[in-house]
Amino acid sequence: MQRTITILRGPLVRDRGFSTSSSSSEKIVASVLFERLPVVIPKIDPVVYAYQEFAFRWRQQYRRIYPDELLDKSNARGKGDYHIDYVPAPRITEADKMNDRKSLQRALDRRLYLLLYGNTDGSAGKSVWHFPEKVYQSEETLRKCAESALKSILGDLSHTYFVGNAPMGHMATQSTEDVPDSPSVKQFFFKSQVIATNKFNIKKCEDFVWVTKDELLEYFPEKAEFLNKMIIS
Repeated sequence: MQRTITILRGPLVRDRGFSTSSSSSEKIVASVLFERLPVVIPKIDPVVYAYQEFAFRWRQQYRRIYPDELLDKSNARGKGDYHIDYVPAPRITEADKMNDRKSLQRALDRRLYLLLYGNTDGSAGKSVWHFPEKVYQSEETLRKCAESALKSILGDLSHTYFVGNAPMGHMATQSTEDVPDSPSVKQFFFKSQVIATNKFNIKKCEDFVWVTKDELLEYFPEKAEFLNKMIIS
């Protein structure tokens, strides 16, 4: 019996990536939710404070009573040359008083998010508020594309940390009646955080702001519902 053997030529394994040739009317965009974490501990909610006060008083009823001479020795610790009077720094900064949204030295007990003002690929030549973003082209992964978007406005990523490799959210935007020929956009959001700095030299935009979640929703009223669910605080 004669057998026929077929030889396959060419590599069987290809590099991973996203196909951009399937539809010319669709764009894939990697956006970055660049956040500064709280610098100080947020104020305790009045309900939580009331419970902690109640719990403390309840435990005091059943506390162990120690001899007075033992308590005197423990109270004497730290009163020598090493005693330091601690004065907490003010929670309200000058940037808070002036409502300077270009400064990271504000809303110290809240998370701040970076927004840019300028042209984007989906704004039809108009300047709009947007997140750092970049249209996917030939990057190895979407995260690499997101890193490139953030690097283009910061200069380097030495003071940033990307949280995970997968996007934290996804939004699909169709063409509108105002711009019927505009392509549909699939926008993937990646989270990145500020590390060990309180100032950036932000470029390649007309303007920028650092805003809290509540302030951020004011810039995107049409996307407020989606962003409110994606951003925790």
